[in-house]
Amino acid sequence: MMDSPKKKCGSETGARFFVSWLTFLIILSQILFSGCLGEKSEEEVKPADFGFFGANTAVAFATSFPERYAYSEEEREAGQFIREEFEKMGYTVEVQEFYDDYRTKKSANYIVRIPGEGFMHREEGEIYSPLQKTVVVGAHYDISSMNIPKDDGNETQPPEETEETEIHWVRDGIQSNASGVACLLTIADRIRVEKPAYDIILVAFGAGTSNFRGAREFLRMMNTDEKEQIDVMYCIESIYAGDKLYASSGMSSLIPGRKYEFRRKLYEAYDVVYNHMLRSKNGVDLYYNMSTIQTDLNGDDIPDIYREVTLNRSDYVPFDEIGIPIVFFESYDYNATEISEMKETKNLNLQEAGGMIRGTALDSTELLSNQIEPERLELRINNTAYIIIESIKRGAHNALSTSEYQAGVRLDPIIRVTETVPYQSMRP
Repeated sequence: MMDSPKKKCGSETGARFFVSWLTFLIILSQILFSGCLGEKSEEEVKPADFGFFGANTAVAFATSFPERYAYSEEEREAGQFIREEFEKMGYTVEVQEFYDDYRTKKSANYIVRIPGEGFMHREEGEIYSPLQKTVVVGAHYDISSMNIPKDDGNETQPPEETEETEIHWVRDGIQSNASGVACLLTIADRIRVEKPAYDIILVAFGAGTSNFRGAREFLRMMNTDEKEQIDVMYCIESIYAGDKLYASSGMSSLIPGRKYEFRRKLYEAYDVVYNHMLRSKNGVDLYYNMSTIQTDLNGDDIPDIYREVTLNRSDYVPFDEIGIPIVFFESYDYNATEISEMKETKNLNLQEAGGMIRGTALDSTELLSNQIEPERLELRINNTAYIIIESIKRGAHNALSTSEYQAGVRLDPIIRVTETVPYQSMRP
């Protein structure tokens, strides 16, 4: 009878030891597992993970200023909103005012200038010399009339509503161009932590729907040296509601002998998407117009291939006209056999205007949010901003940032190969 307590005590000791050992193993496994999770989470940080700032800004901007027509009071209020957003980020904002053709109505560009450290450009003989280059990133903030804006110099007016064209939702320009404005502000917010070599100019263009008046005034105020210093202009327009995200080059790239020079920055944007695996990681790809349609695109009576360029005009046009390389970001669908069949969307519920959204009654936050997957606005804004920022970080062609040069970095030497072809007699 005396042995029983001893056995009970021994079993309790063994049980306590087992529980302690099991607890130790659980804690150890949690530590190891959490460590693995930590490593995994670091590996799985997605590019362009900028949160909801851009999408929320686009919706707030569109719904707060739905009638921001060129030169209107609401356009002025919308511009003030942009100015305040820039200032919240710590930027000094330049307000560049201008008038319409009759000097009776006023609009304004809102400009942020970010100085860069500059480049060291490689010259002949592997000699490096200082170089300053500028990147312009722009988007217009006014809303177009019910007609797609044309480069005819006419001022835009608010559309007249009739019983036949009664709108049951608020047309507020979430596509054109609240999405572009939000992307511009996202770039401004994110590029603060970078140390660019480029001088960067961010511009919210006023009266963009009035023959790109804001962009024209911006260039008019520049001297020749300042214009020549611009390496590329990135234009952001209607990146939300179209079926695919596209980037295109300007018509100046159609001039014989200038194609690669004027499309280099376009190709760099594609490289960013590929190198950072945006398609597999974020589900966002960047397309280009792959059409093989041949037609005269630039009015020189020479047939051109309608490829990697666009007939959709925006604030890039004045830059393109004076020979500045441009990259134009938009959402569209160029997959068609005829130019007339190309449209923004093939969504069957959005065909009231022939598949177009910008410049139509369908450009509505309320309407589009019920027809488009909810994450698209965030993804399009953030990834477009990311592509532009990473493209800027690639720097100028054949140059190093000043800090890289001072750290002893040099570009790989250029190797020129001359092939000597043996003489062959033409005689039989």
